[in-house]
Amino acid sequence: MNKTEDKIAIVTGATAGIGLAVAKRLGKDGFTVVINGINHEEGAQRVKELIADGITAEYYGFDVTKEDAVTENITKIGEKYGRIDALINNAGGLGGRSRFEDMTTEFYRFVMALNLDSVFFASRAAIPFLKKGDNPTIINYTSNAGWNAGGPGAGIYGTSKAAVHTITRALAKDLAEYGIRVNAVSPGTIDTDFHIGIKSTKPEVFKSWANNIMLKRLGQPEDVAGVVSFLVSKDASFLTAETIQVGGGQALGI
Repeated sequence: MNKTEDKIAIVTGATAGIGLAVAKRLGKDGFTVVINGINHEEGAQRVKELIADGITAEYYGFDVTKEDAVTENITKIGEKYGRIDALINNAGGLGGRSRFEDMTTEFYRFVMALNLDSVFFASRAAIPFLKKGDNPTIINYTSNAGWNAGGPGAGIYGTSKAAVHTITRALAKDLAEYGIRVNAVSPGTIDTDFHIGIKSTKPEVFKSWANNIMLKRLGQPEDVAGVVSFLVSKDASFLTAETIQVGGGQALGI
């Protein structure tokens, strides 16, 4: 590496939204950031933007739900740099909506793969290289839906996110002896394309969601990025197996 202070962070699903904001923040913090996505043109463009912003970055295109692709690419990254210091399992999503009565097995398996399998595949592949890292850490993403089971049609999304909460704590137990910390963030309503459907069809409803947040505003991707920046830093070196709500008090309800 060109700079001895550089550390290596992998951010999955980082070509837009929260993932991109996290990549930018960690890049500004001095990390070399490896971003992942499935749209290769978009990924190449994001890398150009990051580099133009003074950040050392590169893109690896692979589908986080595909075991072999995840293992192959994470291993390549680890071997290239000799270590991994932070793995940010940002990739995930609602995947659509379906009530259980009408839910296909394919839909069920896709949502679980997107939110849970991806964390397992990437973490497992990264562990040998995290063992060589400096203040090594894994950050996962859960959701309020992991506690309240989600809204109509989002039950399996909530189920998958509850599993992420548990695997975070399980990984933390499993990896503590190596000094690898594992935590999670639980974003509230963040103003990203995750909500593009309702933003485009019912913008007034989307804006009204702020009324249900104690701080009376929607979150921004940078709000989550700041918490991730803290969690991967030495300031959080005694923090593991925790889930931090990043939702302006939304989880408490008002």
